[in-house]
Amino acid sequence: MSILFISDLHLTEQRPNIIALFQQFLREEAAQAEALYILGDLFEAWLGDDAVTPDMQTILDGLAQLTAANVPVYVMVGNRDFLLGEPFEKNTGCKLIPDPSIINLYGTDTLLMHGDTLCTDDVDYQKFRIQVRDPAWQKAFLAKTLEERTTIGRDARAQSKARTQTIAEEIMDVNATAVNEAFRQHGVTQLVHGHTHRPATHQLTVDNTAVTRIVLGDWYDQTSILRVTAEGMALTAKVT
Repeated sequence: MSILFISDLHLTEQRPNIIALFQQFLREEAAQAEALYILGDLFEAWLGDDAVTPDMQTILDGLAQLTAANVPVYVMVGNRDFLLGEPFEKNTGCKLIPDPSIINLYGTDTLLMHGDTLCTDDVDYQKFRIQVRDPAWQKAFLAKTLEERTTIGRDARAQSKARTQTIAEEIMDVNATAVNEAFRQHGVTQLVHGHTHRPATHQLTVDNTAVTRIVLGDWYDQTSILRVTAEGMALTAKVT
């Protein structure tokens, strides 16, 4: 059996083929796993636990079937679905975990992150992140009507897409100093994260210690999965 890690699926009604692939993944490979970790941005947008569309409900049902089969599923929120809350946990049986989290992965303490906090060169985004993670901001947003939230979310995604097309790619990638500090602060030699959509395994040296950073890929045109067993790990991507 293996422990599976995925992130950045960005599930949305606009990409039903990816929803279908995820449902197949839950029924087949994930059903045989020791555990599943989803490290942020499971959904393209999450406007509140009271704003579940029929397509999103099928995803929640799939997760509920997996956890009912005694496969633990751990979900870390990302920059697109940070409003996931207790009703999501109740409806799916998943457990929301904080960012960052440390788990013992077959004897190796491993740091799990979504990865956006490592992109410190993107100053404007970091300011935005602080704003939307503020409980007061979230309470005010969730108090709005669903129509208002939908409009705000749509406008925010459009602005983000336009900004992504103009900002330098290196600014949106992780900052090396931030990565080193994460290893240093948490005292680990292994880090798994997503967010940057640049799947790779990086071998680094921090304070004369060999460390490993594994970056999960997105699920736009591929299914990116990190499979970990007691014998080792494999990061794979299958083009859809």
